[in-house]
Amino acid sequence: MKYWLLKTEPSTYSWEDFVRDKQTAWTGVRNFQARNFLRAMRVGDRALIYHSGEEKRIVGLAEIIRASYPDPTAQEGDWSAVDIKVVAPATKPFTLADAKNCATLKDMVLVRNTRLSVQPVTAAEGKECLKRAGLGG
Repeated sequence: MKYWLLKTEPSTYSWEDFVRDKQTAWTGVRNFQARNFLRAMRVGDRALIYHSGEEKRIVGLAEIIRASYPDPTAQEGDWSAVDIKVVAPATKPFTLADAKNCATLKDMVLVRNTRLSVQPVTAAEGKECLKRAGLGG
């Protein structure tokens, strides 16, 4: 099992929307590096769901339930999507500022490249984020 981080604007698709839906297709990614990360995801991998915009925090945990397939929302190009389901909400706020102040997360992609919407998370980073967001770990 690998860890990933998926960013979403809460005004577009929030954690609350995801909880209501219980599962969703993660579509609309239009960055080649992020697309390639989607393609590397496997069923059973875990994804930290991160609200970008003003919140800048981990809001919950999801599981990949369908590996990469062609993004049905793409009008043109070679884009990919995955399906995810809700695992658990974060019970403690864990923000980007918190991650930047955590020595064990100094090399995390989120800290180094805050704009990338889909990113890998190492096992150690994943466990640290889970612990700090109140998601176990």
